[in-house]
Amino acid sequence: MGSPSNLSIEITPQVLLKAYACGIFPMAESADDTTLYWIEPERRGILALDALHVPRRLARIIKQGKFEVRVDSDYHGVIEGCASSRAGRRTTWINRRIRDLYADLFDMGYCHTIETWRDGKLVGGLYGVALGRSFFGESMFSYETDASKVALVYLAARLRYGDFCLLDTQFVTDHLRQFGAQEISRAAFHRRLEQALQGFGAFDRLPSDMSAEGVLQLVSHTSKVGCSTA
Repeated sequence: MGSPSNLSIEITPQVLLKAYACGIFPMAESADDTTLYWIEPERRGILALDALHVPRRLARIIKQGKFEVRVDSDYHGVIEGCASSRAGRRTTWINRRIRDLYADLFDMGYCHTIETWRDGKLVGGLYGVALGRSFFGESMFSYETDASKVALVYLAARLRYGDFCLLDTQFVTDHLRQFGAQEISRAAFHRRLEQALQGFGAFDRLPSDMSAEGVLQLVSHTSKVGCSTA
């Protein structure tokens, strides 16, 4: 990872968007830390939208309609889920400044949430930032098995349908690796980002009534989505 830099300037939503366009993003040491740091990994995680792998068992879960998927309906519930401590993770980097900044981006239409619900309760989801034809995934959570995985598949479908070409995962985890996430160099990421920022992705284009089968067909389509891979 590249060395973190302390955010000595006053960070605003506009500054945050400019940072994303430069390939950097903020994090905090903990939920109680009031300081934010710029992060720019030497190796960047991405998930190729034209090479997403959906495990068979997860595809069956999606077809069964176990979860209701909603978009941008509960930002605060999603950020709380991502920030909460749970088995295997006692601490979080999401502090009050992060919550407030991304709430502002949400109100401005740049931050989005994909949510999974069951029996009227929010049980999983993710949030991130859309800019140009790129989507910067920030965090995901799951209170029930597969809830965040379903959200990720629906995110990928939405991005493909909306003509996005870059899904930034920041880092690669075992959770993401099963979907085909890969690491690329910082230079390669910047080349892809430059291409992605030259166009416009329509996050809201995916029909709200698209079937589960339609979503799976969309993410399994292998045609190129347009970002340079140089």
